[in-house]
Amino acid sequence: MFLLRPPGVYRPKGDTALLAAALAADVLPTGARVLDLCTGTGVLALCAARGGHSRVTAVDLSWRAVLAARINALAHGLRVRVMRGSLFAPIGDEVFDLIVANPPYEVGSEARPGRQSRARAWDAGLDGRRLLDEICAGVAAHLRPGGRLLIVQSALSGVAASLSRLRAAGLRARVAARKREAFGPVMWARAAWLEEQGLILPGQRYEELVVIRADRSRTPQPLEPRQ
Repeated sequence: MFLLRPPGVYRPKGDTALLAAALAADVLPTGARVLDLCTGTGVLALCAARGGHSRVTAVDLSWRAVLAARINALAHGLRVRVMRGSLFAPIGDEVFDLIVANPPYEVGSEARPGRQSRARAWDAGLDGRRLLDEICAGVAAHLRPGGRLLIVQSALSGVAASLSRLRAAGLRARVAARKREAFGPVMWARAAWLEEQGLILPGQRYEELVVIRADRSRTPQPLEPRQ
């Protein structure tokens, strides 16, 4: 699929392909509402729209990504509503049947990257969870009963932490797919530092990518009895 990708917008890679495969395997009725968080070029939103899900919304904080996603949707003749903002902020109290997310998740720096920094597309803080935690905490409020989340991340960013936070939010969460991915240029450049931090083994030049699926129950969960 041809995609416009301005400088600083995340290039679709192995994590995108892994999440796209999970999206393709999901069965949703025509007309289902789909939200693509951190859309980048809009490729996952386009996959959802192409699959017959007629009401697709894509969100990104970057104006360049928003522009790219809008142009790519038009170029492919697909109907996608593209909004600018941070995660769930632009959609208010809207709810969806499916939410997909490929947020920045790589272990990075303590300071947030600047608006013009290319690291903004991948740097997710010292533990890689700057956006993962926000998504895990907020997603349940934007899922319809029976709705689900598909989110991709690196195992270096704490899969157990994501599962725990999603379950704490009342969702049924599990690992849906895994894939070993060779380091790209960014990770190669940081491999020595990752070794020093004990995040990878000496000589390791790959990471495991994981798609987590989290489902909201169709029926309200019983309240815990008071002690």
